[in-house]
Amino acid sequence: MQQLYARVSAGVIVMGISACSTSAQPARQPARTPAPTEIVARYGDATLTLGEVDARALSQPTSNFGSMRLADALYEARRAAIDDIINIRLVEREAKAQGIEVAPLLEREITHKVVPPTELDVAAWYKANPQRVNGAAIEQVRDPIRNLLMQERSQEARRVYLDSLRAKLSISVSLDPPRVQIDAAGRPTRGPNGAPIEIVEFSDFQCPFCLSAFPTVQKVLQIYGDKIRFTYRHYPLQNHPNARPAAEASACAAEQGKFWEYHDRLFTDQSKLSQGDLRQHAAALGLNAINFNDCLESKRFARQVDEDVDAGNKVGVNGTPAFFINGRILSGAQPFDAFKRIIDEELAAQ
Repeated sequence: MQQLYARVSAGVIVMGISACSTSAQPARQPARTPAPTEIVARYGDATLTLGEVDARALSQPTSNFGSMRLADALYEARRAAIDDIINIRLVEREAKAQGIEVAPLLEREITHKVVPPTELDVAAWYKANPQRVNGAAIEQVRDPIRNLLMQERSQEARRVYLDSLRAKLSISVSLDPPRVQIDAAGRPTRGPNGAPIEIVEFSDFQCPFCLSAFPTVQKVLQIYGDKIRFTYRHYPLQNHPNARPAAEASACAAEQGKFWEYHDRLFTDQSKLSQGDLRQHAAALGLNAINFNDCLESKRFARQVDEDVDAGNKVGVNGTPAFFINGRILSGAQPFDAFKRIIDEELAAQ
Protein backbone atom coordinates (compact mmCIF):
# COMPACT_ATOMS: atom_id res chain seq x y z
CA MET A 1 0.00 0.00 0.00
CA GLN A 2 2.88 2.39 0.76
CA GLN A 3 4.28 1.74 -2.72
CA LEU A 4 0.88 2.49 -4.18
CA TYR A 5 0.73 5.79 -2.31
CA ALA A 6 4.22 6.68 -3.50
CA ARG A 7 2.92 6.38 -7.05
CA VAL A 8 0.03 8.68 -6.24
CA SER A 9 2.05 11.38 -4.49
CA ALA A 10 2.76 14.53 -6.46
CA GLY A 11 5.57 16.01 -4.36
CA VAL A 12 7.56 19.11 -5.27
CA ILE A 13 10.30 19.06 -7.82
CA VAL A 14 13.78 18.63 -6.39
CA MET A 15 15.69 21.87 -6.92
CA GLY A 16 19.17 22.34 -8.29
CA ILE A 17 19.46 19.29 -10.55
CA SER A 18 19.08 21.29 -13.78
CA ALA A 19 21.70 23.94 -13.28
CA CYS A 20 25.26 24.81 -14.22
CA SER A 21 27.13 24.47 -10.92
CA THR A 22 29.76 26.17 -8.81
CA SER A 23 31.28 25.23 -5.47
CA ALA A 24 30.17 28.35 -3.58
CA GLN A 25 28.46 27.31 -0.33
CA PRO A 26 27.85 30.33 1.96
CA ALA A 27 25.50 30.17 4.93
CA ARG A 28 21.90 31.33 4.88
CA GLN A 29 19.34 31.97 7.59
CA PRO A 30 16.57 29.38 8.09
CA ALA A 31 12.91 30.27 8.27
CA ARG A 32 11.01 30.33 11.56
CA THR A 33 10.35 26.78 12.76
CA PRO A 34 6.82 26.16 14.05
CA ALA A 35 6.10 23.81 16.94
CA PRO A 36 5.21 20.17 16.14
CA THR A 37 1.60 20.79 17.15
CA GLU A 38 1.22 23.88 14.97
CA ILE A 39 -1.12 23.57 11.99
CA VAL A 40 0.84 24.07 8.76
CA ALA A 41 -1.77 23.09 6.15
CA ARG A 42 -5.54 22.87 5.72
CA TYR A 43 -7.56 20.99 3.13
CA GLY A 44 -11.29 21.46 3.37
CA ASP A 45 -12.22 20.96 7.03
CA ALA A 46 -9.13 18.84 7.80
CA THR A 47 -5.70 19.97 9.01
CA LEU A 48 -2.08 18.84 9.13
CA THR A 49 0.33 19.60 11.97
CA LEU A 50 4.07 19.96 11.59
CA GLY A 51 4.52 16.73 13.56
CA GLU A 52 2.41 14.80 11.05
CA VAL A 53 4.29 16.36 8.16
CA ASP A 54 7.75 15.72 9.64
CA ALA A 55 6.92 12.06 10.22
CA ARG A 56 7.04 11.81 6.43
CA ALA A 57 9.37 14.66 5.47
CA LEU A 58 12.29 13.72 7.71
CA SER A 59 12.39 10.17 6.33
CA GLN A 60 13.49 11.39 2.90
CA PRO A 61 17.14 10.84 1.91
CA THR A 62 19.27 13.96 1.61
CA SER A 63 20.26 12.85 -1.90
CA ASN A 64 16.77 13.90 -3.03
CA PHE A 65 17.79 17.53 -2.63
CA GLY A 66 21.13 17.70 -4.43
CA SER A 67 23.30 20.60 -3.25
CA MET A 68 20.48 22.56 -1.63
CA ARG A 69 21.21 24.16 1.72
CA LEU A 70 19.67 22.59 4.81
CA ALA A 71 17.06 25.31 5.36
CA ASP A 72 15.81 25.04 1.76
CA ALA A 73 15.97 21.23 1.71
CA LEU A 74 13.99 21.00 4.95
CA TYR A 75 11.34 23.36 3.62
CA GLU A 76 11.04 21.45 0.33
CA ALA A 77 10.86 18.11 2.16
CA ARG A 78 8.04 19.46 4.30
CA ARG A 79 6.19 20.92 1.33
CA ALA A 80 6.51 17.61 -0.52
CA ALA A 81 5.22 15.78 2.54
CA ILE A 82 2.23 18.12 2.83
CA ASP A 83 1.30 17.54 -0.82
CA ASP A 84 1.83 13.78 -0.49
CA ILE A 85 -0.28 13.41 2.64
CA ILE A 86 -3.12 15.51 1.24
CA ASN A 87 -3.09 13.56 -2.02
CA ILE A 88 -3.12 10.24 -0.21
CA ARG A 89 -5.99 11.24 2.05
CA LEU A 90 -8.04 12.69 -0.79
CA VAL A 91 -7.67 9.47 -2.79
CA GLU A 92 -8.67 7.43 0.27
CA ARG A 93 -11.66 9.73 0.85
CA GLU A 94 -12.74 9.42 -2.79
CA ALA A 95 -12.41 5.63 -2.73
CA LYS A 96 -14.53 5.46 0.45
CA ALA A 97 -17.19 7.75 -1.07
CA GLN A 98 -17.45 5.45 -4.10
CA GLY A 99 -17.42 2.28 -2.01
CA ILE A 100 -14.33 0.79 -3.65
CA GLU A 101 -10.70 0.12 -2.73
CA VAL A 102 -7.93 2.57 -3.60
CA ALA A 103 -6.18 0.27 -6.10
CA PRO A 104 -9.14 -0.19 -8.49
CA LEU A 105 -9.95 3.52 -8.22
CA LEU A 106 -6.44 4.44 -9.37
CA GLU A 107 -6.53 1.75 -12.05
CA ARG A 108 -9.72 3.24 -13.46
CA GLU A 109 -8.88 6.94 -13.11
CA ILE A 110 -5.18 6.86 -13.98
CA THR A 111 -3.78 3.66 -15.44
CA HIS A 112 -6.59 3.04 -17.96
CA LYS A 113 -6.37 6.62 -19.20
CA VAL A 114 -2.69 6.43 -20.18
CA VAL A 115 -2.31 5.97 -23.94
CA PRO A 116 0.82 3.94 -24.80
CA PRO A 117 3.26 5.76 -27.11
CA THR A 118 3.32 4.73 -30.76
CA GLU A 119 6.33 4.18 -32.97
CA LEU A 120 5.67 7.64 -34.44
CA ASP A 121 5.80 9.12 -30.92
CA VAL A 122 9.13 7.42 -30.26
CA ALA A 123 10.56 8.59 -33.58
CA ALA A 124 9.38 12.15 -32.97
CA TRP A 125 11.01 12.26 -29.53
CA TYR A 126 14.25 10.79 -30.94
CA LYS A 127 14.36 13.46 -33.64
CA ALA A 128 13.60 16.30 -31.21
CA ASN A 129 16.18 15.26 -28.57
CA PRO A 130 19.45 14.32 -30.32
CA GLN A 131 21.57 15.64 -27.43
CA ARG A 132 19.96 13.16 -25.02
CA VAL A 133 20.81 10.01 -26.98
CA ASN A 134 24.54 10.74 -27.49
CA GLY A 135 24.52 9.71 -31.13
CA ALA A 136 22.92 6.29 -30.54
CA ALA A 137 20.84 4.79 -33.34
CA ILE A 138 17.10 4.73 -32.73
CA GLU A 139 17.15 0.91 -32.60
CA GLN A 140 19.44 1.14 -29.55
CA VAL A 141 17.25 3.55 -27.60
CA ARG A 142 13.74 2.72 -28.77
CA ASP A 143 12.75 0.86 -25.59
CA PRO A 144 14.18 3.46 -23.15
CA ILE A 145 12.41 6.24 -25.08
CA ARG A 146 9.13 4.32 -25.03
CA ASN A 147 9.51 3.76 -21.27
CA LEU A 148 10.27 7.44 -20.71
CA LEU A 149 7.23 8.56 -22.70
CA MET A 150 5.05 6.09 -20.83
CA GLN A 151 6.35 7.36 -17.52
CA GLU A 152 5.70 10.97 -18.52
CA ARG A 153 2.15 10.16 -19.61
CA SER A 154 1.49 8.27 -16.40
CA GLN A 155 2.75 11.20 -14.34
CA GLU A 156 0.56 13.58 -16.29
CA ALA A 157 -2.49 11.36 -15.79
CA ARG A 158 -1.80 11.26 -12.04
CA ARG A 159 -1.38 15.02 -11.94
CA VAL A 160 -4.67 15.61 -13.76
CA TYR A 161 -6.57 13.25 -11.47
CA LEU A 162 -5.06 14.64 -8.27
CA ASP A 163 -5.72 18.19 -9.43
CA SER A 164 -9.37 17.26 -9.99
CA LEU A 165 -9.63 16.02 -6.40
CA ARG A 166 -7.81 19.03 -4.97
CA ALA A 167 -10.02 21.44 -6.92
CA LYS A 168 -13.06 20.25 -4.95
CA LEU A 169 -11.93 21.90 -1.73
CA SER A 170 -9.87 24.79 -0.40
CA ILE A 171 -6.21 24.00 0.34
CA SER A 172 -3.87 26.38 2.16
CA VAL A 173 -0.31 26.03 3.47
CA SER A 174 1.02 28.26 6.25
CA LEU A 175 4.56 26.90 6.42
CA ASP A 176 7.05 29.79 6.28
CA PRO A 177 9.61 29.40 3.45
CA PRO A 178 13.24 30.50 3.81
CA ARG A 179 13.78 33.97 2.32
CA VAL A 180 16.75 36.19 1.57
CA GLN A 181 16.91 39.91 0.91
CA ILE A 182 18.26 40.75 -2.54
CA ASP A 183 18.83 44.25 -3.85
CA ALA A 184 18.13 45.07 -7.50
CA ALA A 185 21.27 47.27 -7.25
CA GLY A 186 20.38 49.33 -10.31
CA ARG A 187 20.60 46.30 -12.59
CA PRO A 188 18.38 45.82 -15.69
CA THR A 189 14.77 45.44 -14.62
CA ARG A 190 11.42 44.76 -16.27
CA GLY A 191 8.04 45.48 -14.73
CA PRO A 192 6.60 48.21 -12.53
CA ASN A 193 7.93 49.43 -9.20
CA GLY A 194 5.81 48.07 -6.38
CA ALA A 195 4.77 44.91 -8.26
CA PRO A 196 3.63 42.22 -5.79
CA ILE A 197 6.16 39.71 -7.14
CA GLU A 198 9.87 40.52 -7.41
CA ILE A 199 12.03 38.01 -9.24
CA VAL A 200 15.81 38.27 -9.35
CA GLU A 201 17.67 35.93 -11.69
CA PHE A 202 21.38 35.14 -11.44
CA SER A 203 22.41 33.78 -14.82
CA ASP A 204 25.25 32.88 -17.18
CA PHE A 205 24.97 33.49 -20.94
CA GLN A 206 26.97 30.34 -21.74
CA CYS A 207 25.12 28.00 -19.37
CA PRO A 208 22.91 25.51 -21.29
CA PHE A 209 20.45 25.33 -18.39
CA CYS A 210 20.07 29.11 -18.46
CA LEU A 211 19.22 28.75 -22.13
CA SER A 212 16.63 26.09 -21.25
CA ALA A 213 15.12 28.42 -18.64
CA PHE A 214 14.90 31.39 -21.02
CA PRO A 215 11.55 30.47 -22.69
CA THR A 216 10.07 29.58 -19.29
CA VAL A 217 10.98 33.01 -17.93
CA GLN A 218 9.44 34.62 -21.01
CA LYS A 219 6.24 32.66 -20.38
CA VAL A 220 6.15 33.73 -16.72
CA LEU A 221 6.55 37.40 -17.67
CA GLN A 222 3.89 37.13 -20.37
CA ILE A 223 1.30 35.40 -18.20
CA TYR A 224 1.74 37.44 -15.02
CA GLY A 225 2.46 40.78 -16.73
CA ASP A 226 2.50 43.80 -14.41
CA LYS A 227 2.34 41.59 -11.33
CA ILE A 228 6.08 40.92 -11.73
CA ARG A 229 9.16 43.08 -11.46
CA PHE A 230 12.05 41.08 -12.92
CA THR A 231 15.75 41.85 -12.40
CA TYR A 232 18.70 40.22 -14.16
CA ARG A 233 22.05 39.85 -12.38
CA HIS A 234 25.22 38.22 -13.70
CA TYR A 235 26.77 35.02 -12.40
CA PRO A 236 29.29 33.84 -15.06
CA LEU A 237 30.90 30.55 -14.07
CA GLN A 238 34.64 30.03 -14.34
CA ASN A 239 34.22 26.91 -16.49
CA HIS A 240 32.38 28.99 -19.13
CA PRO A 241 35.12 31.15 -20.71
CA ASN A 242 32.73 33.16 -22.88
CA ALA A 243 30.27 33.90 -20.09
CA ARG A 244 32.12 36.81 -18.47
CA PRO A 245 32.86 38.69 -21.72
CA ALA A 246 29.20 38.20 -22.69
CA ALA A 247 28.07 39.54 -19.31
CA GLU A 248 30.28 42.63 -19.69
CA ALA A 249 29.08 43.12 -23.28
CA SER A 250 25.45 43.02 -22.16
CA ALA A 251 26.26 45.72 -19.58
CA CYS A 252 27.77 47.79 -22.40
CA ALA A 253 24.52 47.32 -24.33
CA ALA A 254 22.59 48.38 -21.22
CA GLU A 255 24.63 51.59 -21.19
CA GLN A 256 23.03 52.38 -24.55
CA GLY A 257 19.55 51.34 -23.40
CA LYS A 258 19.52 47.97 -25.20
CA PHE A 259 20.16 45.42 -22.46
CA TRP A 260 17.06 43.27 -22.94
CA GLU A 261 17.40 43.20 -26.72
CA TYR A 262 21.05 42.18 -26.34
CA HIS A 263 20.19 39.67 -23.62
CA ASP A 264 17.61 38.02 -25.89
CA ARG A 265 20.05 37.80 -28.81
CA LEU A 266 22.68 36.06 -26.65
CA PHE A 267 20.16 33.45 -25.55
CA THR A 268 19.04 32.92 -29.15
CA ASP A 269 22.33 31.21 -30.06
CA GLN A 270 24.92 30.33 -27.41
CA SER A 271 27.42 29.32 -30.09
CA LYS A 272 27.88 33.01 -30.96
CA LEU A 273 29.64 34.41 -27.90
CA SER A 274 33.11 35.18 -29.26
CA GLN A 275 34.47 38.74 -29.19
CA GLY A 276 33.56 39.13 -32.84
CA ASP A 277 30.07 37.78 -32.21
CA LEU A 278 29.53 40.17 -29.31
CA ARG A 279 30.38 43.11 -31.58
CA GLN A 280 28.14 41.79 -34.36
CA HIS A 281 25.21 41.53 -31.95
CA ALA A 282 25.74 45.17 -31.01
CA ALA A 283 25.84 46.21 -34.65
CA ALA A 284 22.67 44.26 -35.44
CA LEU A 285 20.88 46.17 -32.68
CA GLY A 286 22.06 49.52 -34.01
CA LEU A 287 24.32 50.35 -31.07
CA ASN A 288 27.04 52.97 -31.42
CA ALA A 289 29.95 50.74 -32.44
CA ILE A 290 32.72 53.05 -31.23
CA ASN A 291 31.22 53.45 -27.78
CA PHE A 292 30.35 49.77 -27.48
CA ASN A 293 33.79 48.54 -28.56
CA ASP A 294 35.52 51.01 -26.24
CA CYS A 295 33.31 49.82 -23.37
CA LEU A 296 34.04 46.17 -24.12
CA GLU A 297 37.79 46.58 -24.58
CA SER A 298 38.23 48.70 -21.46
CA LYS A 299 36.24 46.19 -19.38
CA ARG A 300 34.22 49.10 -18.04
CA PHE A 301 31.68 46.87 -16.32
CA ALA A 302 33.98 44.12 -15.01
CA ARG A 303 33.55 45.41 -11.46
CA GLN A 304 29.77 45.40 -11.82
CA VAL A 305 29.85 41.75 -12.87
CA ASP A 306 32.09 40.97 -9.87
CA GLU A 307 29.58 42.70 -7.59
CA ASP A 308 26.78 40.56 -8.97
CA VAL A 309 28.77 37.37 -8.39
CA ASP A 310 29.56 38.46 -4.82
CA ALA A 311 25.87 39.23 -4.23
CA GLY A 312 24.93 35.79 -5.53
CA ASN A 313 27.47 34.09 -3.29
CA LYS A 314 26.14 35.92 -0.24
CA VAL A 315 22.58 34.65 -0.77
CA GLY A 316 23.59 31.08 -1.51
CA VAL A 317 23.73 30.83 -5.30
CA ASN A 318 25.64 27.65 -6.17
CA GLY A 319 24.73 27.29 -9.83
CA THR A 320 22.89 28.90 -12.71
CA PRO A 321 20.22 29.81 -13.31
CA ALA A 322 19.14 30.76 -9.78
CA PHE A 323 15.90 32.65 -9.20
CA PHE A 324 14.69 34.43 -6.09
CA ILE A 325 10.94 34.96 -6.05
CA ASN A 326 10.13 37.41 -3.27
CA GLY A 327 13.33 36.12 -1.68
CA ARG A 328 12.47 32.42 -2.11
CA ILE A 329 15.11 30.49 -4.03
CA LEU A 330 14.26 28.41 -7.09
CA SER A 331 17.38 26.79 -8.52
CA GLY A 332 17.93 25.40 -11.97
CA ALA A 333 15.98 25.25 -15.20
CA GLN A 334 12.67 24.49 -13.54
CA PRO A 335 9.38 24.04 -15.43
CA PHE A 336 6.73 26.74 -15.56
CA ASP A 337 4.66 24.98 -12.89
CA ALA A 338 7.49 25.40 -10.36
CA PHE A 339 7.41 29.17 -10.90
CA LYS A 340 3.61 29.21 -10.89
CA ARG A 341 3.39 27.42 -7.58
CA ILE A 342 5.57 29.96 -5.76
CA ILE A 343 4.13 33.01 -7.52
CA ASP A 344 0.53 31.96 -6.85
CA GLU A 345 1.35 31.31 -3.20
CA GLU A 346 2.93 34.73 -2.87
CA LEU A 347 -0.03 36.44 -4.54
CA ALA A 348 -2.53 34.57 -2.35
CA ALA A 349 -0.65 35.61 0.80
CA GLN A 350 -0.94 39.34 0.03
